[in-house]
Amino acid sequence: MRALVIVHDHLSTAGHVGERLAERGYELDELHVVPAERYTNPDVDTAFPPAGNYGLILTLGSPWSVTRRNAWIEAELALLRSAHDAGIPVLGICFGGQMLAAALGGEVAVAPRFELGWSRIATDDPELVGPGPWFQFHGDRWTPPPGAREVARNAYASQAFVCGRSLGLQFHPELTPEVLRAWFDHGGEEVAAGLGVDPDRLVAELRAELPSVRERARILVDAFLDRVAAAEGPNDGTPAHMSA
Repeated sequence: MRALVIVHDHLSTAGHVGERLAERGYELDELHVVPAERYTNPDVDTAFPPAGNYGLILTLGSPWSVTRRNAWIEAELALLRSAHDAGIPVLGICFGGQMLAAALGGEVAVAPRFELGWSRIATDDPELVGPGPWFQFHGDRWTPPPGAREVARNAYASQAFVCGRSLGLQFHPELTPEVLRAWFDHGGEEVAAGLGVDPDRLVAELRAELPSVRERARILVDAFLDRVAAAEGPNDGTPAHMSA
């Protein structure tokens, strides 16, 4: 089984999520969208492969906004729409979840508060998306697309939705201390300072909690694969396992 992993910037990795997908038998093909030398000017042309080449698509976070709507964002939106129409599961994380929402007819806009740090969430289906705590690092939020089922939320944003065989997540189950440190070193420290948050403390907390963070990610990926991606029936919004 092959999975396409869309890595939008050179600082990010699939982390614990990619690790679990590989353990579950997926061969991961990474597509790097914006090269390191274009990090401050990310309006590049990127060719995306056909969705039908893959059995699953994982689309990760990004320091940019879906509302930028440049050429590669439009191309990725088209890819995610085609995957959904073909019944190919998509797992979208943070920006990737917002891209999935926008591709399927939802909206993305600035959230009432920039979320940075740990958050527990209210979940309607804790066996699919647990209450956390999960790590947040986002300033935008989505409106779930038509036909989707919102699974989890907090006071500031929708946190998870299911649409067909796909799952959008607002938080970062994949995150490692090394990636978080890189995010802070490349502009994130300014965000943290504006919020009165200590980057070193957050990196240290993530490192200390790594076994629990990894286990929560493994449980989440397993639930996505076994309950959402494996669901039968048309991509009409509500997967078969939730129709009863």
